[in-house]
Amino acid sequence: MRFPLCWAGHRRGGLAACLLLASLALGLILLSLIQPETREAVELHVSPAHRRLVHEHVRRVLEGQCRPSGARQNLQAELPPSSRGTRPFLWRVKSLSDDLFVYPPPFGLRGLRGKVEDLLQLLPAPEYDPLLKRAMDKCHRCVVVGNGGILKGLKLGPLIDRFDTIIRLNSGPLGEFSVDVGNRTSIRMSYPEGTPHHWVDTDPHAVFVAVVYKRADLSWIYAMINRLSVPLWDWIFFWQKVPKEIPLEPSRFRLLSPHIIRETALDLLKYPQPRQRLWGWDQNVPTLGVAALNLASLLCDEVSLVGFGYNLSHQGAPLHYYDHLPMSLIEEQKMHNVNQETRFLQRLVREGTITDLTGGVHCSFCSS
Repeated sequence: MRFPLCWAGHRRGGLAACLLLASLALGLILLSLIQPETREAVELHVSPAHRRLVHEHVRRVLEGQCRPSGARQNLQAELPPSSRGTRPFLWRVKSLSDDLFVYPPPFGLRGLRGKVEDLLQLLPAPEYDPLLKRAMDKCHRCVVVGNGGILKGLKLGPLIDRFDTIIRLNSGPLGEFSVDVGNRTSIRMSYPEGTPHHWVDTDPHAVFVAVVYKRADLSWIYAMINRLSVPLWDWIFFWQKVPKEIPLEPSRFRLLSPHIIRETALDLLKYPQPRQRLWGWDQNVPTLGVAALNLASLLCDEVSLVGFGYNLSHQGAPLHYYDHLPMSLIEEQKMHNVNQETRFLQRLVREGTITDLTGGVHCSFCSS
């Protein structure tokens, strides 16, 4: 068994580097606990007229003629021929392709082959995946639900629930927010630090899609599936508190193929080749939202976004629908190039590849 409770495998001479990374991680954790100033977001007031306009737009999308394979066909023009064989998840197969191990996470799984193979033994075979079967039986509509504050007060929950596949990101809660964001969940896509501490999806068919950004994430996923504690060593590498359990059966876990992240970064967003720094990456890691869009294009015929868009001209506007953090915080993050992503999404909406239901990226239904 290659999965001991505390994974080893550091190369000779790597101890000093590991200690340095651990010190940096602890420093980041301490910095995250410091609140330099209090910044209150302004309340977002939605006019009945605007809410009605949004609802009419979403109904037109739901009731219009569905375009089989529409989103993926349009994206193929941006992608190299090799992408035609892209698979959304990693499966239990005889051998994994070598190109999975060219880059370290999140662009690949370099140095983690044995651990990945052991993890995949816990997951179902692809022929038993209802997500893939559903995608073939009719023209299928996906909606990727972002966590943007633009959702506050729109009361889109019942309309969001009408989509065939609903992809939610990170810890985006339901419950008291269901009137705006809905109750159903087909996929919750996240990494350890972004996952809800208490599972919020009551849909009996909801699937958790795990995204690997670093070596310790694989250890965490393995622990969650086996209902084990995360090894103490791996806790050092999480930049904030992570869940201690996910109450799902192993058949409801999936491991996102790093090809999705790499394809999103290099081929769609046209970022340069990955170049890892001492800590983290350059601004060439796509947000989970854009990666989810790429995933959705493989699972569904039509892809819509809801709750997307950063309105940086309103610095005090709410960043998320579930808290009061201000929009200005997005400019402080250093991992994602949100401006380049915004331009990319705007183009896809204008070209009709995807639909923006709430108009935060590009409002095709706004009067001005």
